[in-house]
Amino acid sequence: MKTHLKHNIPKLVISPSVTQEQAEASMMLLQNFNQCIMGLAHFSGMTPWERHQDDEFLQILEGKVDVIILTPEKTITESLQEGECFVVPKDVWHKQSSSEGVKLMFITSLEGNQTSMEEYPQ
Repeated sequence: MKTHLKHNIPKLVISPSVTQEQAEASMMLLQNFNQCIMGLAHFSGMTPWERHQDDEFLQILEGKVDVIILTPEKTITESLQEGECFVVPKDVWHKQSSSEGVKLMFITSLEGNQTSMEEYPQ
């Protein structure tokens, strides 16, 4: 199946007042990939914490993003820019922050995903 990654997806400015409908409009689900889903997202701000039962692949298409990873020992920040890729290990709490905005492609688990608004989820 052929997929074009240059899509006009509205940018979500993440804030406490964002609705589920607005969040979904800033993402485009492209296709299933084994037990995962491939999609595009366009946002600025800080996402909630999330973790997945499989590794998550991220490729930055436009802009910059910090991926914040929570380990038992410390918090790690990986700064990514256009053209770079990153794999978030399975079962690790992480969130993303982009002050100017980012467009990225993700491949993540279809099932078993969790999100948290806590400061440091367990």
